[in-house]
Amino acid sequence: MVGASTVVVEEEHVPRRRSEAEVEVEAEGEQLIPGLPDEVAEHCLLHLPFPYQPLARSVSSAWNRTLSSTSFLRCKAEAAAERSLPYLFVFAFDRATLRLQWQALDPRTRRWFVLPPMPLPVGGDGPLCPPAFACAALPSRGELYVLGGMRSDTQSPLQTLLAYRAATNSWCAAAPMPTPRCFFAAGAIGDRIFAAGGGDGGISAVECYDPEADRWAPAAGMRRGMARYDAAVVGQRMYLTEGWTWPFESSPCGGVYDADRDAWDEMRVGMREGWTGASAVAGSRLYVISECGDGRVKAYDEGTDRWRAVAGGGVPAEVRRPYAVIGSGGAAGEKGRRKIYVVGSGMDVGVGTVSPTAGSPEETVEWEVVNGPPAFADLAPCNALVLFA
Repeated sequence: MVGASTVVVEEEHVPRRRSEAEVEVEAEGEQLIPGLPDEVAEHCLLHLPFPYQPLARSVSSAWNRTLSSTSFLRCKAEAAAERSLPYLFVFAFDRATLRLQWQALDPRTRRWFVLPPMPLPVGGDGPLCPPAFACAALPSRGELYVLGGMRSDTQSPLQTLLAYRAATNSWCAAAPMPTPRCFFAAGAIGDRIFAAGGGDGGISAVECYDPEADRWAPAAGMRRGMARYDAAVVGQRMYLTEGWTWPFESSPCGGVYDADRDAWDEMRVGMREGWTGASAVAGSRLYVISECGDGRVKAYDEGTDRWRAVAGGGVPAEVRRPYAVIGSGGAAGEKGRRKIYVVGSGMDVGVGTVSPTAGSPEETVEWEVVNGPPAFADLAPCNALVLFA
């Protein structure tokens, strides 16, 4: 009897292994932050900087489940889009080693975050030419894309398409472009990415990428192929210019793709002849940072087909060429002020705020500088994008 009783007591103290279903049920009832309602905790997690979200998933199963859910990612994108300042993403390379890297600047804290290394492009197992890539972004989705490129040893263009998602702070290879390209134009119209031109100007084919389907499709071809000098998307149109070339004997070529009509038109004379620098689009307005002189800003007036000078001075002298330029903002209200970001050598960033001039149809730009860290001294920018992340 004693032995039997002892056995019973021992069995009562042996811990029972929980099933996976029971663990999941327990996790479902776990609070995200003890002492806070889950809806309040989720609101707190929405403000977690995007580079820390993958790490935050390891805190608990409840955090992982919440941060990975479709509804949270949608709310994250919506909350990010309401902010006055998006993150600035810069594609740069080390001038000594040509090593490629991406950095992201939070304009609020002025802190830089390094992104994970890009996967090696297909066919890019040799030295790569950094300026040969094209980049495009879907800001409201928190996604950016790196397209094409060129091996510098063989001068071979690439079909690469790499996608970065801020929600997971990770890269993946996407469907390669049908046509290998380098030194070409890429831009986002709606939720699609368009690739046009490239190389020595011999490519007239244009292709369109659908991120949802991970599929490329042909778009209307250009009337003649063009090499990229600069390109910009305004509304449903993508503008591509070859720019002035020495000895400046003929007017530069330029084309305009209208996505609504799936058709190309010639660029207007005033636009193409005055497009003499790197462009930024802010508030559906096209600006150019002049390539020569002190980097003055000018804005394109579609009604008159003229470029008008923006008052307030050029890019601050401490922001040194080469430049990578991008614009953002423009909605009504304080949060919608138009911003122009000019990234210079060493990752010094000139942030220009464009405002209407009182009592005048003209505009004025005011500059401030965000200095790059000393560790970035040898970096040169190739491209800049903005993302709501």
